[in-house]
Amino acid sequence: MHQITIVEFSDFQCPFCTRFHAQTWPQLEENYISTRKVNFVYRDFPITSIHSNAMSTALAGEYADDQEKFWEIHDMIFENQRTWQGLEITKSVSLLKQYTSEIGLNAKEFVSCMDSGKYLDEIRNDLDKGRAYSVTGTSGFFIGNEEIGFTKLIGFQPFSSFQKIIEQQLVQ
Repeated sequence: MHQITIVEFSDFQCPFCTRFHAQTWPQLEENYISTRKVNFVYRDFPITSIHSNAMSTALAGEYADDQEKFWEIHDMIFENQRTWQGLEITKSVSLLKQYTSEIGLNAKEFVSCMDSGKYLDEIRNDLDKGRAYSVTGTSGFFIGNEEIGFTKLIGFQPFSSFQKIIEQQLVQ
């Protein structure tokens, strides 16, 4: 039996993704992820056509991930979404610089990575994978493994939706 994995395709500016991380994620983390029953994989799926700050926040996530601080920036970006989501890109990037600094990362290095597009290919790969799996919006979740297959959930889902699928998969 292979471990169950949840793969999330997410956009930091998506209100449904924010609801998931505020309401559903804590229970998933407590009941399945911290207990190592389930592995969790975050994939970028910035929908730039409707979210002007989606790409810069995805870049911030990738930069922090490179420094092993992904979850710190992830939480800060989602918790502060109302603060930055409506800002012009230059102003939101200033806030992202502040966030990276607050979690102990080098803000100038972050800006350098933004300017160079260092993580664009990685983000595009996530987008391509999501599209290949027919993700058209966020949040998009795939729960399972190669052995038993994956169950797809789209949009905001309560903990009970995940729990039902995971519990069925854990006994297979």
